Amino acid sequence: MSATPDTARSDRPDTPARTARRRPDRLGRRLVQLYAGLALYGVSMAFFVEGALGVMPWDVLHQGLVRLVPVSLGTMTILAGAVVLLLWIPLRQRPGLGTVSNVVVIGLVVDLALRVLPTPGPLVLRAVFVAVGVGLNAVATAAYIGARFGPGPRDGLMTGLVARTGWPVRVVRTAIEVSVVGLGWLLGGNFGPGTLLYALAVGPLVQPLLPLLRVAGPEPAGRADAPAGRS
Repeated sequence: MSATPDTARSDRPDTPARTARRRPDRLGRRLVQLYAGLALYGVSMAFFVEGALGVMPWDVLHQGLVRLVPVSLGTMTILAGAVVLLLWIPLRQRPGLGTVSNVVVIGLVVDLALRVLPTPGPLVLRAVFVAVGVGLNAVATAAYIGARFGPGPRDGLMTGLVARTGWPVRVVRTAIEVSVVGLGWLLGGNFGPGTLLYALAVGPLVQPLLPLLRVAGPEPAGRADAPAGRS
C-alpha cells in the first residue's frame, strides 16, 4: 500500500531547509509567550498589592524601599532589578533578551494594573485577590521561563551564587528570600499570609505548567529553570 502525501511528509526526515522554515514561527511564539508572561507577572503582583494580605517576597523589599524613595512600586521594581543585574558581573552570568525585558516590562505593567484594579474591602475578596495572584503568577512564571530567552535578574542572581559557592539551590534561594523579606519588613513592606502562601504554593504550581509551556529548542546560556517567584 502506498503512503498518502500527508503520511509521506510526516515520515520524511528533517532537513536544514525544513528546520529553517519552522524557526520564524517558533521565534514568534517565543516572543509572544515571553512578553505575555512578563505582563501577566506584573498583573499578578498588582493582585497581591490590592489584596493587602502580604506581597511576594521581593515585593516586600520593593514596598519598603518605596517608603524611602518617593517613586511608584513599578519604578522601584525596575530600579531594584537593574541593581541586581549589576551583581551578575562578578558572578559571570550572561543576560538574555528575557533578562532585560523582565527588568522593564514587569515594572511598567504593575503600575498600570494598580491603576485599573479596584481595592477590595471585605476580607474574603482580599483573599480571593491573593489566590488569583498566586495562580496568575504560576502561569506567568512558566510562560516566560518556557520561552527560553534567559532568566530574570533575581533568578540569575540565585543560579550565579549556586554556581560560585556550590551550595544547594534551596539553601541559596531561601537565604536570598529570607534576607529580602526581612529587610523589606523592617522598612515597612507588607509581609503577611499572602507572602507565605506564595512561597509555599508557586513552586508546586509552576512545576506541572513548565512542560506545557516550554518551547522546544536549544537552551540559552545562563538559563534558570528553577521555579522562582521573580525571574
